[in-house]
Amino acid sequence: MKNLVIIPTYNELDNIRPMIDKVFSLSEPFDLLIIDDGSPDGTASVVKEQQNVYPERLHLIERSGKLGLGTAYITGFRWALKKGYDYICEMDCDFSHNPDDLVRLVAAARNGADLVIGSRYVKGVNVVNWPMKRVLLSFFASKYVHFITGMPLHDATAGFVCYSAKLLRTMDLDRIRMKGYGFQIEMKYTAWKLGFPIQEVSIIFTERTQGASKMSKGIFREALFGVLGLRLRRIKPLKA
Repeated sequence: MKNLVIIPTYNELDNIRPMIDKVFSLSEPFDLLIIDDGSPDGTASVVKEQQNVYPERLHLIERSGKLGLGTAYITGFRWALKKGYDYICEMDCDFSHNPDDLVRLVAAARNGADLVIGSRYVKGVNVVNWPMKRVLLSFFASKYVHFITGMPLHDATAGFVCYSAKLLRTMDLDRIRMKGYGFQIEMKYTAWKLGFPIQEVSIIFTERTQGASKMSKGIFREALFGVLGLRLRRIKPLKA
């Protein structure tokens, strides 16, 4: 079984090298695909240097400008499917997601879940170093998604996720519309409507210590209003 981690980056110079080393130190083998949106701080240059250290396992796609989180992941998913990966994980570069938890996510996928979510809220509220205002915003955003869509998840906005290749091949990725954090909701909703088994695995989310957050009001608005349109959409599997 082949595992891949996809990490989109923009100005992650402080985090990229330790993240690469950490992923490749895990007991479970993972390949790593970095998708860099033209970081002016030289993030991609560090990845190229590290490719000399990990020539078979570290991959890089460079894009021009900030094209959105969702389009980065879609690009990565298509690349992964062409390369024959079985399990494809997504995570942030800032260590808010603990790379050690990748092993647990893939294990849950191998046990039958086609979508495994690293969940901050499946067992209480497991968030470290966030201001209370942001914790409440994130927690009640998932409650809002549940209310609007009926999707039975505790952490619908989570960005620490493992997909089976079977699920991604069944999804019509061309119909995924949201580009910011709403993308995470739309992908989970699509998987749920297609009837794939979903499991939430409890994780501890820790606020970044290096670099700057990519959250903005525009990203939040897209997620808020984009959810309203999800229930009106017809979700069909991709025809073979």
